[in-house]
Amino acid sequence: MTLPIPLVPPLDVTWLTSHLPTAWRSIEVHPEVASTNALAVAAARPWSVIVAEHQTAGRGRLDRSWQAPRGASLTFSATVPAPPGAPGWVPLLAGLATAEALTAVTGLSTTLKWPNDVLMPAAADRKVAGILCEYRPPQPGVGALVVIGIGINVHQSEQELPVPTATSLALAGAHDVDRHTLLVAVLRRLADRYAAVLAGAGDAEQVHAAYRAACATIGSRVRLQRSDAPDVDATAIGVDDEGALLVDDGTGMRAYAAGDVVHLRPASELPGLT
Repeated sequence: MTLPIPLVPPLDVTWLTSHLPTAWRSIEVHPEVASTNALAVAAARPWSVIVAEHQTAGRGRLDRSWQAPRGASLTFSATVPAPPGAPGWVPLLAGLATAEALTAVTGLSTTLKWPNDVLMPAAADRKVAGILCEYRPPQPGVGALVVIGIGINVHQSEQELPVPTATSLALAGAHDVDRHTLLVAVLRRLADRYAAVLAGAGDAEQVHAAYRAACATIGSRVRLQRSDAPDVDATAIGVDDEGALLVDDGTGMRAYAAGDVVHLRPASELPGLT
C-alpha cells in the first residue's frame, strides 16, 4: 500500500519537557544520532530520555540493524534504575507499556510477541514496535541501570518498512498520530508499570497478569531462535514470575530467559486450544 507522505513536524523538546511525566527528569531530542541506546548507556543518567529523529546505526535483538526514514517513526531510549530482584521483567513491562500506549492513543488493538515485540491485529499481526533493553553495570557514583530502546513505526508506507513482517500505525489505520502525544503516553505507562513491578506483591502480580493476557505467544506453536544455540520448536505455555518463556518441546517444560520468537501457529489453530 502506498500512502501519501505526511508533513510531519519535528519533535519539539520544549513541548515535551513541559509535558514530561513526573518520574522522568530530563529529555533531549537529536536530529540524527548513530544509536540512542549507545548515547544513553554512555550518559548513564537514570530517568532520562534520549530521542532521535533519525538513527544511522539502530540495533534490535540479535544485533539486527534498524533504520527508518527521518520523522517517520518514534525512536528513543529511556533509562531506569535496574530493579533489584526483578530485572527480567523490565523488557516485558516495556513491551506492555508500549502496547497499552499505542492502543490508548490510536484506539487500535495490540498484542505482544515475547518478550516485547508489539503486533497489530489490524495489520495481520505484523510488528509495529520493537524494544531492545541493555543492562549497564553499577559504576562509581551510579547504580546499575537498564536502557530501554524503543522504536515505533508511525508514518511509514509499505515501501519504507524494512521487512514484510513489519507494519506502521498509518498502515494499520491510524493516519494522524501525533508523535509528541504518543511519546508522552509511552513514558507515562512505562513509569507506572515499572513502579508497580518495583512495589512487588499484588502490584507486580497485576503487571504479570496484564502481560500474560496481552501476550499472543502464550499458547502458540513457536520457534525460539538463539544466537548461541540451535533453534527450539515448541509450544509456548506461559511466562514465569522471572519473565522467562515457558515452552514444551515434547520432552517436558523448559524455561528460556532470552531468545527471539517466531510464531509458527497461533493458539486458535492448535488442537485443544482456543
